[in-house]
Amino acid sequence: MFIEPHIDNYSSKNRPYAGWIEVICGSMFSGKTEELIRRLNRALIAQQKVEIFKPKIDNRYHEHDVVSHNETAIRSTPVSFADDIMLLSGDCDVVGIDEAQFFDNGLTEVVDKLANAGKRVIIAGLDMDFEGKPFGTMPEIITIAEFVTKVHAICMKCGAVAHYSFRLKDSKEKVLVGEAQAYEARCRRCYYED
Repeated sequence: MFIEPHIDNYSSKNRPYAGWIEVICGSMFSGKTEELIRRLNRALIAQQKVEIFKPKIDNRYHEHDVVSHNETAIRSTPVSFADDIMLLSGDCDVVGIDEAQFFDNGLTEVVDKLANAGKRVIIAGLDMDFEGKPFGTMPEIITIAEFVTKVHAICMKCGAVAHYSFRLKDSKEKVLVGEAQAYEARCRRCYYED
């Protein structure tokens, strides 16, 4: 279970290197975005300045909002490149990033700079692609993060704990944005049986 860091009068101003990186990772349908939204809403309740970003290519549920599979939503800014996050985060205290695996290789440097500037950076993304291999910059970001939470789904074939994203469509493209019609959460056994 993740215990959020205690923040007394948290402010990024005049606090270089006082920030940190939190990563929420796991398979499809494991609740990554739901947990991201929960943490960001808590920061908003604490009256912290929050900026939220998602990759422009992810418009499955909404063009602008970050939306979980359970349809929980929060306002966000869609961006095309990781550097855009740096430019648009301004003087906020907390930066949220959803679907981090879809960003370019510059994301690792961007989140590191944001944390070094005193910001709390919360990232959600797939840690593995449909082939069970590390996805995008997620492995690098996990390495530099202070806090990592791996969430799990339920295997859609047998009901066991799942951490693989099994692609139902016959496509070898690395990036195929989709949901229930394109992917299933699978346990190790069911993932490798098909």
